[in-house]
Amino acid sequence: MNEQEIFDFLNQKAEQYNHTDFIELDPISIPHLFSLKQDIEISAFFAATIAWGNRKSIITSAQKIINFMGNSPYDFVMNASEKEFKKLENKAVHRTFSGEDFKQFILNLKSVYTEFDSLEQLFLLKETEENYYHSIERFRNRFLGETLHRSHKHVSSPYKNSASKRLVMFLRWMVRDDKKGVDFGIWKNVEQKYLSIPLDVHTANISRKLGILNRTQNDWKAVEELDKIIRKYNPEDPAIYDYALFGIGVSKEFL
Repeated sequence: MNEQEIFDFLNQKAEQYNHTDFIELDPISIPHLFSLKQDIEISAFFAATIAWGNRKSIITSAQKIINFMGNSPYDFVMNASEKEFKKLENKAVHRTFSGEDFKQFILNLKSVYTEFDSLEQLFLLKETEENYYHSIERFRNRFLGETLHRSHKHVSSPYKNSASKRLVMFLRWMVRDDKKGVDFGIWKNVEQKYLSIPLDVHTANISRKLGILNRTQNDWKAVEELDKIIRKYNPEDPAIYDYALFGIGVSKEFL
């Protein structure tokens, strides 16, 4: 296939998988439990943060987090007590994300929500920026603060050339607004045309097999290489191709 044929194929796959049927077996199902903006943000942030490994186990662990927060994430963030945190001591939440990490994330989120009414304000782009490279780093610095903590490893840095897959995925969930009912589109001050594809080993390998990615490392430079070609074919909504690459992975086409 030539490049145009590849993107005709990807457009077809994106249309097929950008559907509410997609939600049930994906971590995005967790924030879909809520309607309050802050509840959506917090539950989505946790679901994205622990999104590595088997999708079923990610959803199970994320649901446990929601249950622990009494199914009211924003209220828990703003009012959780030390007594509640004690219940999580020395417990694993999801793989290497521990109860201690969870507590620190809650404290960090409380600090942010005490100052802002939405996490969106930490991701706003500056005038000359054309992707979320600097924005993610600004969010990371404000969210984590200056005190070193083991939880820092769960928020990756594009400045260290990480693909920052989980934060890029979180951004897709919050920003994309196509009225299809999967992504939320609740952040109105950040534009979806600047989104990237959440790059992991699967989406990267499929992209290479399709011939739309040459770089061998799954890092931020690969994210930007992919940006160039997906923006060529859909400049207003490049991240829609995340659905296509996901769908190809599920159907095992091209593999």
